[in-house]
Amino acid sequence: MGGIVAGSGPGSSTKCPNFVYILNFPSSALIKGPQLLGRSPAMTSTSEKLRSVARQALETELLFGTNFIPRRSGPIGQLPASESGTPVDKPVTLAEVESRFAARFPVCESLSGATQPVFGEGSPEAELVFVGEAPGADEDRLGRPFVGAAGRKLDDIISAMGLSREAVYIANILKARPPGNRNPLPDEIAAHAPFLVEQLKLIQPRVIVALGRPAAHFLLETNDPISRLRGSWGIWSHEGLEVPVMPTFHPAYLLRQYTVEVRTQVWNDMQKVLKKLEESLR
Repeated sequence: MGGIVAGSGPGSSTKCPNFVYILNFPSSALIKGPQLLGRSPAMTSTSEKLRSVARQALETELLFGTNFIPRRSGPIGQLPASESGTPVDKPVTLAEVESRFAARFPVCESLSGATQPVFGEGSPEAELVFVGEAPGADEDRLGRPFVGAAGRKLDDIISAMGLSREAVYIANILKARPPGNRNPLPDEIAAHAPFLVEQLKLIQPRVIVALGRPAAHFLLETNDPISRLRGSWGIWSHEGLEVPVMPTFHPAYLLRQYTVEVRTQVWNDMQKVLKKLEESLR
């Protein structure tokens, strides 16, 4: 059996929160939480709560498909609490998750150049969620996702589908702009992804559209190129929740490669999304 090793990630210079690495750790073993974590009959109430939090975190993060887990912020031995002093491991609203992220923004030192959080926006009861990779300069300035040139193209796509921006939900994996609009780093994804997962858990959409390679790779746990993934359905699974995922090209790529072929491919992908939404309502 493997074990748990604390660390900051091999070769990492992002200075995100430390990670707990899972080494050959079977998820079935987590069901044996008390024995696995070494609980003794003499354990205090506080220790029970701490171990419960740790066990819940391990179960949750293993289901993300990642191989390392962002460690909770705050001193060791201190439970995160809301203003009322109650644990906040299970937020009940998107606003609560957003507030928790804002309190830790930007989470990673490598993202310290970001101006403000870009959490996400749209209907909390959306049947369709669009997930991108990270905010850009316009998003960082306004605090809203997909509001630059790529965002306007996404608005066009949503409108062509007969939907409105207010009826769907739009988010990114990273909630803070990376320097120079570079792609998210693995440590950054690991630190920010739990907030996206909380968003998806609360919304429980019928369909997710993965905009571009990083989003598709995270949601589908694959390294296949987006050119191979797009147009084919995948599944995002978490804690019994399974949501169909349609990978497609990012709107920024669509603007760079504004050809009839690429535009047709993206529109074909969206037609599949509309069909899937229709089928889910039957």
